[in-house]
Amino acid sequence: MTDHLRPTPPAVVRLTRYAQAEQKEILGEGADPFGVAYAGLTWLPKEHHFGVRLGDRLVAHAGLLRLPLSIGGDSTEAVGVGGVAVAPDVRGHGLARRVIAAALDHARTLGPRHGLLFCRQPLVPFYERLGWRALDQDVHVEQPGGTVLMPLRTMVTPLHDGAGWPTGPVRLLSFPM
Repeated sequence: MTDHLRPTPPAVVRLTRYAQAEQKEILGEGADPFGVAYAGLTWLPKEHHFGVRLGDRLVAHAGLLRLPLSIGGDSTEAVGVGGVAVAPDVRGHGLARRVIAAALDHARTLGPRHGLLFCRQPLVPFYERLGWRALDQDVHVEQPGGTVLMPLRTMVTPLHDGAGWPTGPVRLLSFPM
């Protein structure tokens, strides 16, 4: 098929609202739509939301939140990426890649030098193809009962040229996103 005959991919838009109803619109009903309930973690809501609509239906989402953290004892911030979701019936068409790219474009305007996300091990290769790197160290996060070891894989990506990830122990100084 020639390029001029391919349909235009749907645009990624900034969402003014993203709550439980919008998540259900994408992922449907289910007790554990992201497959991370086993971790028993308390999560923060995202502040910035990006999505893809097909017609009137929301089919993809990625959210952002600025997060305080400590790396090697030095305080800094990262932009957390979370709530990445694509409706099961439209997966495999690059929507996750597109919504994450739009979210990261916005993240670059927020100031921190790095993006950070937590994912299940089977998703690591997907994020690596998008330029993320898995950290080879433990990461601690805050929870209602105190600091705990993050059981999911921590991945980072630079948001600006020359933004190398610092060395040293990593501690998220908030709940994860």
